[in-house]
Amino acid sequence: MVAHPHSLTNAASPVGIGWRHAHYAELLADRPALDFLEVHSENFFGAGGAAQAVLLQARAHYPVSLHGVGLALGSAMGVDAWHLDQLAALVDRVEPVRVSDHACFARAERAGQAVHAADLLPLPFRQDALDVLCANVQRVQDRLRRPLLVENLSAYLQWADSDLEETDFLATLAQRTGCQLLVDVNNIYVNALNDALALPAEQRVAGQPLTQCRAWLDRLPPGVVGELHLAGHCRMDDIAIDDHGSEVCAEVWQLYRHALARFGAVPTLVEWDTNLPPLAVLLAEAAQARALQPSPMAAVAP
Repeated sequence: MVAHPHSLTNAASPVGIGWRHAHYAELLADRPALDFLEVHSENFFGAGGAAQAVLLQARAHYPVSLHGVGLALGSAMGVDAWHLDQLAALVDRVEPVRVSDHACFARAERAGQAVHAADLLPLPFRQDALDVLCANVQRVQDRLRRPLLVENLSAYLQWADSDLEETDFLATLAQRTGCQLLVDVNNIYVNALNDALALPAEQRVAGQPLTQCRAWLDRLPPGVVGELHLAGHCRMDDIAIDDHGSEVCAEVWQLYRHALARFGAVPTLVEWDTNLPPLAVLLAEAAQARALQPSPMAAVAP
């Protein structure tokens, strides 16, 4: 077992940050106290090379979580075999604490060829889409020989023929496959905020996005949640964009406290992917998340 002297093993639950290229050198030099680092899996595909060498340096000091954006788990044409081969090889080399990806689709057939949208496209919350997602998640778990964590999306459209609640869709996925859910609190808020912004101004109700988000969190059974994500978003005219380019807003911190009360001490990750700040700013966000952690003896809400 690799020792990780710079992780906070006595924290109520692990808190980590997304480790991006701009912070590689500083973090390796300073080795701040963090419980884990998260990296995007696809940035480290391929055998050897400078990127993997850097990642393995970090792995000597911190647990690492692999977070993917390319499995396209909800795609009806299935998971790309090459992508899964690369991920399996990376998992074997890094021995991550968690492996995750998104409840989305991106792959489809066009003119007899597989095409990839290079985006996280939302699924219809229907039984047939759930069956596809379950089959693909199970295939990945069988190959990796470990449970996968599956993240809820920030989505800018909804399928008109969805007939399941998103929370029921995700909870059933976890029940059928044994996977866990990665609940992105910012994504929930962005979706609720966009629902409110789509209404005429006179129909908007103050505080409704937060009420909607708390209800979303309360519909998930606590035992299926294996990680929480926090991030910032931006507003452009009458739409909120999940750009991971700013500090976590006050409303998302409120929802994070609600999620902690609901799900208990699960790992928390602070993401920041665009307009990267100095590392100290990101570490301060992680410290704020840690300060809100419940005591180890706190009970999980029923």
